[in-house]
Amino acid sequence: MEATQFGPDPTPVEPEPPRGFFRGFMDTLPGIIAGAADLDPAAVLTATVVGATFGLSIAWVVLISFPVLKTVFAVSSRIGRDTRRGLIELVRIRYGGGRAKVMALGMVVVNLAMVIGDIYAVSDAFSLILLQRRAMFIAVVGFVIWYFLIVSDYKKVTRTLGTLTLVLLAYILAAHRATDSYVHLATGVFLPHLRMTGAYFMATIALFGSLLTPDVIVWQTSTKRDLPPGVANAHYTESQAGTIVACLISFCVIVCASRLHIADPSMMTTRTAAEALNVLGKLGPVIFSLGIIGSGLVALPLIVGSLCFSVAEAFGWKSRLSRAPWEATRFYTLISVVVVIAVAVDMFGINVVTVLYWSQLFAGVLTIPILHYMRKLGDDPAIVTVRNTRSEKGWLTGAILVTIVANLAFLWTQFVH
Repeated sequence: MEATQFGPDPTPVEPEPPRGFFRGFMDTLPGIIAGAADLDPAAVLTATVVGATFGLSIAWVVLISFPVLKTVFAVSSRIGRDTRRGLIELVRIRYGGGRAKVMALGMVVVNLAMVIGDIYAVSDAFSLILLQRRAMFIAVVGFVIWYFLIVSDYKKVTRTLGTLTLVLLAYILAAHRATDSYVHLATGVFLPHLRMTGAYFMATIALFGSLLTPDVIVWQTSTKRDLPPGVANAHYTESQAGTIVACLISFCVIVCASRLHIADPSMMTTRTAAEALNVLGKLGPVIFSLGIIGSGLVALPLIVGSLCFSVAEAFGWKSRLSRAPWEATRFYTLISVVVVIAVAVDMFGINVVTVLYWSQLFAGVLTIPILHYMRKLGDDPAIVTVRNTRSEKGWLTGAILVTIVANLAFLWTQFVH
């Protein structure tokens, strides 16, 4: 097989010897962290809001998201590995700078809203545990994120923080305790009571966007270019573990939140969302707060980084976290500016749940062009050494169509019906 014009020569990799349980677990740990990163505070709170508002009738979105998310993780990682370039950089090269800049602008809007909301949510979680004012933690959280990206080795940090995100697995136990009848659970999920309302379609788009966040797609592609050429299948194990973790926890959050019965999503707060784990007793809010802190500290550098990757790639700047700050000055300056803006906005006080919910709605809209270009790039023999499989093409196309239909239905309920 010939090398592509974008990537390194795909030298065949010798089969690896059988791996033991511990080695196998360590191989899947990056994927578990990736799944936890996909479930940042925005995703957890969005699943809580839609679960509290619509109950089990919205859980089907998670089921159809599973194969799509699995496909997206695999294809985006493969594109980054084969080309050593980021997704938006490839769009700029293949389809023009105008399209790349429009996509980058969308990433800035969505990711900046997520960064603002996530920093606020993590600070709120600290205040719940330490019983201090939220404002005391906002600047500290912002500095920690900046330090992870500018000074520290983010990959090493996430290996440590990844263990804290495992606290979110408590939602599995909570969902079991919150379920009175598994027959009722199965009926609600597989025979859902669909509602032809704007709020329901909005919830569908937001939940889909919270799982299939554009920042994770850009991050998966952009960071794979730093992998050694001989690592041929690293993306596969990560995509498997990441998909399972993200979808399982999101599903369990909806099950737990279905007991809250919130009529108006704008009335939801971080403290109200913590009540979804009341089935675990007094430790419930503490577990919720630790999960928000862990997932937030893992995901926030990813979100900030993907925002800055998208801008840098659209304008052709040097943009690798493996570079020293003085070797990519504009990229690292942009990281600092984004963090400062987010902290400054948070100081004024916001309704974090509302901001994050709307950010996921916009993420669902932005997912459409991103999936479109991922499908085209992943099927271009001049780009990748291994093209998309038939099932990958099908799931990407299906996800695009479902998202378009949901958006059109939402607009119809708002402006026509």
